Amino acid sequence: MNPPCGRCSKPVYPTEKINCLDKNWHKGCFSCEVCKMALSMNNYKGFEKKPYCSMHYPKTSFTIVTDTPENLRLKQQTMLNSQALYKEDFEKSKGKGFSVVADTPEMQRVKKTQDQISHALYKEDFEKSKGKGFSVVVDTPEMQRVKKTQDQISNIKYHEDFEKSKVRSDAPPPENRNYEDQPPNPERFNQPAGQIRPPVAAPTSGGRRFQALYSYQAAEGDEVSLQEGDLILDVEPIDEGWVFGCNQRTGQRGMLPANYVRPV
Repeated sequence: MNPPCGRCSKPVYPTEKINCLDKNWHKGCFSCEVCKMALSMNNYKGFEKKPYCSMHYPKTSFTIVTDTPENLRLKQQTMLNSQALYKEDFEKSKGKGFSVVADTPEMQRVKKTQDQISHALYKEDFEKSKGKGFSVVVDTPEMQRVKKTQDQISNIKYHEDFEKSKVRSDAPPPENRNYEDQPPNPERFNQPAGQIRPPVAAPTSGGRRFQALYSYQAAEGDEVSLQEGDLILDVEPIDEGWVFGCNQRTGQRGMLPANYVRPV
């Protein structure tokens, strides 16, 4: 069965059918709704499923509202309502932040550090602009923690350097000594500050021989390490509590504490 025409509602045969705007048209019925000018598939413009020519195609326009006292009152009321709603939403969302990034403790710490750095830079620029030329760092808890850590590191380094540079008085003698021939608590001589100790000349052969009673680890370059039972050759006294000798086991020559050895 042939479909009806969109204009005259008569049957449209295939030889004269135009299918457009979801309708079927006779070639003579496919014309502008206003001026009835015959249209084709190349020059028509559709609006609400009706054909129009380019001259009479409906154009959308804005509605002009008369600026009457009533309309002005409604406009003012609408603005007041909008401001009230905006203020209400602002008070609800205040403090929550609008960032997409999750507000985790780590992000809060980073944000706080960035704020402190920005504040410190602002202070620095402000002081430079006044002509003083020095930096002002805000004494915040984060800055106090950084300062405390730096002080601790400096203190540790100072103690390490002090322990390395201070003159060692003497190696403590072993506990539970029961030898009567050992001198009580010998003390190594102390050299004046800033004075380099002169090297001790090695004695000639033929000196006395001693045996180590205890193990001893050399603390300086001119000392000799001992193990219990080591034989010490060419022993010569240097001062109170220290002697010079050669460890037969290692072949090292140097100073060693007198209360760690005994004559054989």
